[in-house]
Amino acid sequence: MDIHLSAAHWIYLAGIVVILITMALRKNIVVPAVIATLLTAWVFSGSIVTGLSSIFNASLVAAQELFNIFLIIAFITAMLGALREMGADKLMVTPFRRVMRAGTSSFITLAIVTYVISLFFWPTPAVPLVGAVLIPVAIRAGLSPLSVGMVIAIAGQGMALSSDYIIKVAPGISATAAGVDPDGVADKALVLSLITGIAALLITYVMQRRTWRKPSADLLVAWENKADKLGLPEDGPGSGAGGTGSARDGGDGRTPVPTGSGGTSATATLVAADTLTEPAPSNSLAAKIFATLVPAAYLAFIVYLLLGKFTSLVPPLQGGDAAGIVGGIAAILLFAACLTNDKRDCLESSSTHIIDGLVFAFKAMGVVLPIAGFFFIGSGDFSARVLGMGADATGPAFLFDLISAAMAHVTPSPFVLGFGVLFVGIVAGLDGSGFSGLPLTGSLAGALGPAANMDPATLAAIGQMGNIWSGGGTLVAWSSLIAVAGFARVPVLTLARKCFLPVMAGLVLSTVFAILVF
Repeated sequence: MDIHLSAAHWIYLAGIVVILITMALRKNIVVPAVIATLLTAWVFSGSIVTGLSSIFNASLVAAQELFNIFLIIAFITAMLGALREMGADKLMVTPFRRVMRAGTSSFITLAIVTYVISLFFWPTPAVPLVGAVLIPVAIRAGLSPLSVGMVIAIAGQGMALSSDYIIKVAPGISATAAGVDPDGVADKALVLSLITGIAALLITYVMQRRTWRKPSADLLVAWENKADKLGLPEDGPGSGAGGTGSARDGGDGRTPVPTGSGGTSATATLVAADTLTEPAPSNSLAAKIFATLVPAAYLAFIVYLLLGKFTSLVPPLQGGDAAGIVGGIAAILLFAACLTNDKRDCLESSSTHIIDGLVFAFKAMGVVLPIAGFFFIGSGDFSARVLGMGADATGPAFLFDLISAAMAHVTPSPFVLGFGVLFVGIVAGLDGSGFSGLPLTGSLAGALGPAANMDPATLAAIGQMGNIWSGGGTLVAWSSLIAVAGFARVPVLTLARKCFLPVMAGLVLSTVFAILVF
């Protein structure tokens, strides 16, 4: 089929190129995305009024499609704030200290605990919890500080966040942009994240094992006396686009500073220092009950999910039911924790925590809206709404048309396509944000998949791996990796350099698996 490319198509393509270049330069991409939206709509419609209104409409459409994600972030952040007040957050990880007796057991325990906490609550609480409770134990057991940082980054910011299987924020964004079922992207992303993460951890184990020492209290004393100044940039390139990674992963709920605000390095370091000097976790009965209740509630939910997916004992959850239940459980636990913390003012404290959660959600994710809006204008499913063409109108599919025109001149290759989308995801993550590139990789997956006879959900999952492993906090030093380095007390540039080989090897392996198996 002969596709006619208009001037608006070329403007849209130029916008994508400028955004990729801006990402590679580690600059904020919100302004290029907004300007590209304006120019594309203006040239397509021939009306400056439509162009100006498209700026608002694009963000509005993106907000309508993604607001459920904001609510989940808000409720979980609010719940964690209430748990922190009673000290239950630290009690949830304290039992694991008993099994960390030597280097190998500490390595495995750090990986498992970080992964589980990050999978259920994101790396936001995982880094301060593990940093305050488990890192000193691991150091005493003989692990080197660099090994500790690599394990936490790979298991949390990498393996758990790249699948986001429980909360499903990342799969939701990828699937929405690709026009596929979020559960399909989530299932494939889970498998790919495990392949990438396990491979990266095994390589790290082999590379770092020779640096471990015999367990000794002297190791902990030496580590605690280490100089605080680790060569972290005072105002590093934290102005990268998105701010998703650093705001969500660098803070702990008390300092939700988005990447775009600058000063991320200093913020993360202060968070690290503050958490390491906090008092011991509370031993109150309420804290102990909630430290058991919260993991048990989400574990029961996981069991229900598995039963519904693989058996007929319970009805399977449909669509966004799983994400809704995660938020609902968080809300109920929040109210119960506030009632326990302060019976007299529990209504006010509950509202305060929810407000804090919403503020944090918009600081962490709000910048995604104008970026997603630009890529939505390239999709036929959303462009009519962005361009104000009416409910029944059929909007242009700029991205699909461009890809189809390009594919008419080349022979689609699954390997070239798979690694191409992976590369785009990695480049998109160079801004230090975990999520801002997902609308791009998702849109490319939806447009390119059918042309190469590949499942768009598979391509979206591959792009998600590249974007989050890169910008979520494992490969670039100006991401939330700064917080991990702060807790482990190692230079962040060294940590990023050491993570590069294991992570890239894992990404190549998982991409090959996706192309050959999915």
